[in-house]
Amino acid sequence: MAEVKLDKTEPIYTLSVAARLSCTPQHSIRQYIDKGLIIPFRTETNRHLFSEVDISRLICIRGYLKQGLNIAGIKALFSLVPCWALKPCKVEDRENCEAYHSSSYPCWEATSKGSGCKNTDCRICNVYQFSGNDMEIKSLLKEMLP
Repeated sequence: MAEVKLDKTEPIYTLSVAARLSCTPQHSIRQYIDKGLIIPFRTETNRHLFSEVDISRLICIRGYLKQGLNIAGIKALFSLVPCWALKPCKVEDRENCEAYHSSSYPCWEATSKGSGCKNTDCRICNVYQFSGNDMEIKSLLKEMLP
């Protein structure tokens, strides 16, 4: 029997399954969606489906909450992830990108983006897939600094 290997960005989990896998109440997940911390896939009937990336992100959010951050603090932390370093973009694209100039929201919520991101599905972007746990952020910054 052939083994089926799914992409970690494949939206396969319903809200109830995502809640169970991440140990996160469904109403909390809905709140994280409303606040822009997570961007699940939407079906034609408006149901949310979640991927492995989304489950990891929910677990990361739970960890930050346990450390004492609130939703606004977590969003601010996600906003500080340097998307232009994770997904290298041209200097002229940075000049036209809200995410480069603002730290008020994560790059996937920016309304004006550079040409490299303009028509990209943020759910499958490596910036969104970056779970943002503090060790990953520190490692990223160590790589970026001399």
